[in-house]
Formats: sequence, C-alpha cells, structure tokens
Amino acid sequence: MTNGNAATGLRDLNTGVPGADQIKGAVSAVYDDVASWSRTGDFWNWGMHCPNVLKELTDICPNFNAGVSDGFSEQLYFQTLRGLPYRENDFRTLNVLEVGCGMGEGLNFLARLVDPARAVGLDLSAAAIRRANAILARGDRLTYVEGDAERLPFGDGEFDLVLNVESSHNYPDVERFFREVARVLKPGGHFSIIDVFDARSSARFGRLQEEVGDFTWIHERDVTENVKSAIRRRMAPGSFFRKEYARKRMPLRARIIGGLGGAHYAGADFIGHRDPLSRVLELTRIRNRFVGEYESYRHHLARRA
Repeated sequence: MTNGNAATGLRDLNTGVPGADQIKGAVSAVYDDVASWSRTGDFWNWGMHCPNVLKELTDICPNFNAGVSDGFSEQLYFQTLRGLPYRENDFRTLNVLEVGCGMGEGLNFLARLVDPARAVGLDLSAAAIRRANAILARGDRLTYVEGDAERLPFGDGEFDLVLNVESSHNYPDVERFFREVARVLKPGGHFSIIDVFDARSSARFGRLQEEVGDFTWIHERDVTENVKSAIRRRMAPGSFFRKEYARKRMPLRARIIGGLGGAHYAGADFIGHRDPLSRVLELTRIRNRFVGEYESYRHHLARRA
C-alpha cells in the first residue's frame, strides 16, 4: 500500500518500474474512497493476535480498546515499539513520524499510549489526511500531512523515530524510501517497519539492508502466525469485524472489492480463505487475486548510523 494502512494487496513492485506515478495515484484513490466510509474504531491493518503482546499492552493501558475495536490492529501497532531501547518516560521526549499513516487511527493510538513530544503522520491520500486532521489532530502534539514516502517533506534529522506499518510493500521505490527515512532521522534514531512479504520483496528487503549503509539492523521478528491468527478471528462468524462491516454504508464498488463480510480488506487471502464471491470475481477478472503469493509478515528495527 503506497503510504497507507490496511493492505490492499496490490502487487509489490520492482524499484523504478515505469508508471510509478500512475500506481501511486491509483492506490491513493483507493484510500480516498476508503476514507469516505470508514468509522472511528475501524480496523487499520490486518492486525495480530499474540498473548504476550496483549498482556504487555493491557498492563500499560487496561481496556485499551474499550469495546470500540477487536484490539488486533492495536497489537500490531504496539509491536512496532517492542525492541526499542526506550523506557516508557523516554517516549515523551521523542519526535515521531509515521509514514503511511492511512486515516491516522494507529498513530493516534500510539500517541495516547506513550505520549511523545510530537507525532506526525504522513499519507499520500488527501482524503485520509483531511479526515485524520478533522477527527484526531491535537495541536502541535499530533498532526497529519499529505505527502509521498519517497519524497518526505521534512528537514534532515527532524525525527527520533520513524514508523511504517503494513505500507511499504506497495512503494515503487523502496530504496528511495529507506534513504528518505535515514535523512529525516537523527543520528542514533530508530526506524521500525512491519510489513507483509513475498519471495521477491523479501529478497529485495535483504539486499537493501546490506546496500543502504545508513542503518544498523538490530532486531527482526517473524509475526506471520500472529497476523494469521488475527485474520482467522476476524473471519469467524459473528466477530466484531464482521458485525461492523455489515453496518457500514459503503458504495457497491467497495463491497465488491471487500468481498463477503469484508474478507479481502481483512487479509483473508493470506490465510487461504476464499469466499464464493471472491472466487466468482477472480474467475471473471472483475477483481484480481491480489495477495495470494504473500508468504510472511515481519517486523524489523534499525538504528540510524
């Protein structure tokens, strides 16, 4: 997803492919559309389910989802902070940037959880940013800006921590994104990225870890099974996600993309879930089988040299 959350599953792209601007425009249009029918408390990504993460999160903030979500997206966001060499009070001195913030709900959750000095969310979708600023922004402490992950509109060394959640797999030029992250990070600052991978993007990520010398990679965790667990729970009959999806007022095209019960939005292809509508749409080529080749979901941490 170029600069946005909740993976659409658009195919990962090789660096520098022709038509990158058209691809960005198409993905931005998808999220402009999603912003028109999303509700506060919606899922923001495929989510993860992990008892240890859930315990850590509830120890910090009991009842963190308070009946307004299923808690899986929050666990995935909280995972981005795990492994960082900060104590709870340290976050209050940090300037934090999320690239690909979507409609801003995830960054808003983290900002309320750890209270950084400043939090900025960036996304390519103008509609998503308008919604985030209208509903979630809090003065200078939490703001949202429209922009491109490959051309970050910030000064050198402006941030202590950069986050990227389920977003980079649709960036046409991931190397440029990495170099932009390194540019806006202070020396010694940290980069936390969590995303879905297929064989090609995984190999490319490994090459970039070696070739982009601005980072020291300090942590990796495979959360594939945790993400699949969250998706399975969302696909279960009567789940919080299913009920909320049924209540939405969405245009027909969005229902078609989402499939029965929103399975496609929730990453059902990643667990091999195929509802009858999805099969029909794919056989008739109305909708491609977007995410069928993704293999893993991983969290990586790096330190700016």
